[in-house]
Amino acid sequence: MPTTRVRVLLASLALSAAGFVGIASHEGYTDRAVIPIPGDVPTIGFGTTGGVKLGDKTTPPAALRRALQDITKFEGAVKQCVTVPLHQYEYDAYLSLAYNIGSGAFCSSTLVRELNRGHYEEACRQILRWNRAGGRVVQGLVNRRKAEYQTCVGEE
Repeated sequence: MPTTRVRVLLASLALSAAGFVGIASHEGYTDRAVIPIPGDVPTIGFGTTGGVKLGDKTTPPAALRRALQDITKFEGAVKQCVTVPLHQYEYDAYLSLAYNIGSGAFCSSTLVRELNRGHYEEACRQILRWNRAGGRVVQGLVNRRKAEYQTCVGEE
């Protein structure tokens, strides 16, 4: 019997375990603060940037706790700017994108405008556009966006 896919209100969604693993694996782990792309901000653990300074150090358990705290902030932002119901996999994909590009960029994006108009397929396609850093296309972002897109459309 086929599984029925139902979109639900965002208030009832939380990042899935698979979504968390996806974010952590996309971000990668570093035990000391680095600047991943010249001109970018210092990053540590699993993509944490808030309050990070070069010279900071962390451990895997501390980095996981911090990533979970950071995700909670991004979940709040996504839930404020997205007004339509989503599938769990769509929510996971959008939260991964927001975690990477920031709440402000996510919420002010064409992606969110299309999504809130109910243009679900176009909103998923918009993920692929976020493949630049420092003004250039970055292969790691191309790969991440492809995976997020596949998640968004229910392929992964």
